Amino acid sequence: MSLDHRLSEEHEELRRTVEEFAHDVVAPKIGDFYERHEFPYEIVREMGRMGLFGLPFPEEYGGMGGDYLALGIALEELARVDSSVAITLEAGVSLGAMPVFRFGTEEQKREWLPRLCSGELLGAFGLTEPDCGSDAGGTRTTAVRDGDEWVINGTKCFITNSGTDITGLVTVTAVTGRKPDGRPLISSIIVPSGTPGFTVAAPYSKVGWNASDTRELSFADVRVPVANLLGEEGRGYAQFLRILDEGRVAISALATGLAQGCVDESVKYAQERHAFGRPIGDNQAIQFKIADMEMRAHMARVGWRDAASRLVSGEPFKKEAALAKLYSSTVAVDNARDATQIHGGYGFMNEYPVARMWRDSKILEIGEGTSEVQRMLIARELGLPA
Repeated sequence: MSLDHRLSEEHEELRRTVEEFAHDVVAPKIGDFYERHEFPYEIVREMGRMGLFGLPFPEEYGGMGGDYLALGIALEELARVDSSVAITLEAGVSLGAMPVFRFGTEEQKREWLPRLCSGELLGAFGLTEPDCGSDAGGTRTTAVRDGDEWVINGTKCFITNSGTDITGLVTVTAVTGRKPDGRPLISSIIVPSGTPGFTVAAPYSKVGWNASDTRELSFADVRVPVANLLGEEGRGYAQFLRILDEGRVAISALATGLAQGCVDESVKYAQERHAFGRPIGDNQAIQFKIADMEMRAHMARVGWRDAASRLVSGEPFKKEAALAKLYSSTVAVDNARDATQIHGGYGFMNEYPVARMWRDSKILEIGEGTSEVQRMLIARELGLPA
């Protein structure tokens, strides 16, 4: 395959549009939302009107008819300014709507996708549990068949977009039976918001992503129709592995955006800030640090676009997605640290975007598969023992 990841005219137009939106609409407002730990509903509604939540979905379901590369482009440009807004889009598409599109029945797609694509509703993906994060196969939430209903009991944690006023559904992974060897049969089930017994806790107090919604969910004898099963019973584990592979491409694009945003802010500050009678950007120590930051961001971009191109063309992309996610998340943390250092004391002040970027960067090495898990996946794809 070609490694030419220059954007088509259509993709470049999208990039410019989202860049303008990020700088003109998101940047002036998001700092206040972030400090108040408040979800930016009006910004999210505008993203819906722009069609961002429908980017990779077919027009027949209310989407924009684009692809995963288009989604990554939008995520990168948003994250150059703010990661809370970017993760709201990433989770809404990759984790909220994509499972319905990939595995849902035609009826489920018709019911949910138009509203998810328009941003009228947000979807969430209930995978992680208090006692099993990376060990998703250790799921303890259960769903027992009772006539024409599933009865769900359990707890999920760290679930993005799960408790907003516009959250419409959470797709929950649950044990629905046992294989002959005793291993659990894990299935995915759609639970609409407001279903009796489905409780959404108060938002977490987080280090970063403070303008995004993240909560714990509990299910106490929650009853939903059998028809809410997503795909085949017992295929939930395989489903979320596919969803996480795709999500790693999206998270990598987001991480690249944060890394590039650190470069943007550092260049601007180095030109404006004077010390000892001249701009600090005149100092080679600052220049070299920023050059290294640009190098990292550039190579991270090559990585996620390569993985996205493979995904779009139908080629295997699991290893490339893990490589991109591992590298870009490391780069995001490194660039956020260096940008804060360049800003000195001001980098520790929340009024400066790099302080927000510093707080937002660390979770990228944890969410949607820790860096350790990515290394395991890469080694496995190279043929080393699992």
